[in-house]
Amino acid sequence: MKPLNYTIIKLTGCLSLGILLSHIFSISLKLSLYAIALAFTGFILTYLLANKQFKKTLWFGITTYMVMLCLGILTLNLHDHKNFEKHYSNHIEFNASEILTITFRIKERLKPSMYHNKYVVNIIKINETPTSGKLLLNVEKDSINPDYQTDDMLVTFSNLESIREALNPNQFDYKSYLEKQYIYHQIFTSSSYLLKLKSNQKTLSGYAASFRELINKRLSTYNFKASELAIINAILLGQRQDMSKDIYNSYANAGAIHILAVSGLHVGLILLLLNAFLKPIEHLKFGKPIKVGLIIFLLWTFAIVAGLSASVTRAVTMFSIVAIAMHLKRQTNIYNTLSISVFILLLCKPMFLFDVGFQMSYLAVFAIVSIQPLLYKLWIPKWKALDYLWQIFTVTIAAQFGVVPISLYYFHQFPGLFFVSNLAIIPFLGLILGLGIVVIALAIFNILPNILANIYGGIISLMNTIVDWVARQETFLLQSIAFDIEHVLICYLLIVSSVLFWKKQTFRTIKFLLCSVLAIQGVWIYSNYKNANHTFTVFHKSRYSLIAEKEFSKLKTYHNLDSLTASKDRVIDNYIIGNFITSSSTDSLTSVYQFQNKIILVIDSLGIYNVKSFQVDYVLLRNSPRINLERMIDSINPKLIIADGSNYKSYVKRWEATCLKRKLPFHHTGTKGAFILKK
Repeated sequence: MKPLNYTIIKLTGCLSLGILLSHIFSISLKLSLYAIALAFTGFILTYLLANKQFKKTLWFGITTYMVMLCLGILTLNLHDHKNFEKHYSNHIEFNASEILTITFRIKERLKPSMYHNKYVVNIIKINETPTSGKLLLNVEKDSINPDYQTDDMLVTFSNLESIREALNPNQFDYKSYLEKQYIYHQIFTSSSYLLKLKSNQKTLSGYAASFRELINKRLSTYNFKASELAIINAILLGQRQDMSKDIYNSYANAGAIHILAVSGLHVGLILLLLNAFLKPIEHLKFGKPIKVGLIIFLLWTFAIVAGLSASVTRAVTMFSIVAIAMHLKRQTNIYNTLSISVFILLLCKPMFLFDVGFQMSYLAVFAIVSIQPLLYKLWIPKWKALDYLWQIFTVTIAAQFGVVPISLYYFHQFPGLFFVSNLAIIPFLGLILGLGIVVIALAIFNILPNILANIYGGIISLMNTIVDWVARQETFLLQSIAFDIEHVLICYLLIVSSVLFWKKQTFRTIKFLLCSVLAIQGVWIYSNYKNANHTFTVFHKSRYSLIAEKEFSKLKTYHNLDSLTASKDRVIDNYIIGNFITSSSTDSLTSVYQFQNKIILVIDSLGIYNVKSFQVDYVLLRNSPRINLERMIDSINPKLIIADGSNYKSYVKRWEATCLKRKLPFHHTGTKGAFILKK
């Protein structure tokens, strides 16, 4: 076996590219079947030709990669629930007002919102038609009725609502996020409209949820704090639904959020613990294969209990391959192992490719194995303790090279003291995991000594205290960093070229490095050109009015938000980051705006619109003015009517009907999103 087999890496890259292309261009199932049939035919022909000539040909390689590309396209289509014959979208005609009888089973409990408990559910039937598919269930919070559990079977009478798209520029698109999990509609209801049915059927997820519930029930009898239980659930059970926002933000701001996500770091330590604990089995007949089988079984049992998230599934798949390689005593290369695990996972779960945790996990591991050895060689300490800390430090720095570009793209912040929290926590993470497993096992059988529970709780609290202290050093937390996809790609190009140049200084690597530097300059020029425009935007903000005028990298905002709402509002912050704004100012709302040669008249609750000195192009209705819209249209003769989020819905509905009658364009920000004028 070669130490590094580039073929599997190339094949995995082609598979990933196929999935990406299929997602971007929405390639149909029929077309993907034709494509793979054609590619496979070409592969067979070139294979026979190459076999006849006793040598590989260029066309054989091209057709092989084309087969993988088409396989990626087909894989995404085969996993798309809308292509399933029983999917509910193929059996009902969508009508927002139609009440349906929906029978479903709880699949997963999500983190609750301010007013609703949220669940992912699997549909069993709609009316009397057996169907399949997933929905987002929103249940009004109720202190009387308990939360629903995984595998609970329920029936309700409700309509299916579309998941609302992002209404403002640069806003997180929750609809797109759910669609990547094959969730296309949602239900809003309350416990009084949900009937629980008797069901003895249990799924694997249901057994895992019951096991987690048992663990939490046992642990709750001890003196663990709520924050300690939240950390135990996160790092050992893979569940963060009940974690407070303060704790989550502390770990995020301290650059230690990966501690809370069960990933390669956790699974690798568990593999080492299992390998040491099960070593005596090797002395039995067929002991080694039994040991490997047990390790793989226990790793996947842990993955199921942890909820089979993208990060834990990736890690367990990779370390299962590592465990097999260890048993076979074959030389393995981490690049090959990573590529094989990516290949297997994407064949089974192609949408993992778009999961942030999946992306960051692999990028971090690739960076560690590529960059950490180079950093470690810069200085080799003589003392073992110092050498251990230096290894952790170099691993942490290398991982940051892998995740910083994509982290800036998704989260727009950089924790400057990430290495402090990692140096303080990672050396003891093995102890936290190992002792945690012991604590949970003893608690299940009600034999956990109070002193051991107190010691473990104290360790968790100490870790939380360290993380909280690092997070509070706001001077070192860089926030609101503008970063788009072009910057991500060019940063990884620079990192790769720099590493290659560091490893081997040749004319080719120097040329590659210089080209990447030129490419960075080109991206920055393009970014400045792309954002050098003049726009006028009426944002959607429930109960408020929010207007902004952008001219190149300057932004002027007009709003009526109170100080508390303004401090928490993310609409303008997201817009500033997404459009590379360098300076911004705020002013109060006015009644008239002029953008280029267009006049925008604002009519508020006073209903005043007596304008004769200028021609109005657009009318913005805000704060529910009591006006006769037809009379206003006859008086002003605007080209378009805009209604923002500050208006009553009944008023908006009436205005929309009037505009439809008068054949006048009507733009409601609550349905069509922000209204944008561009130069």
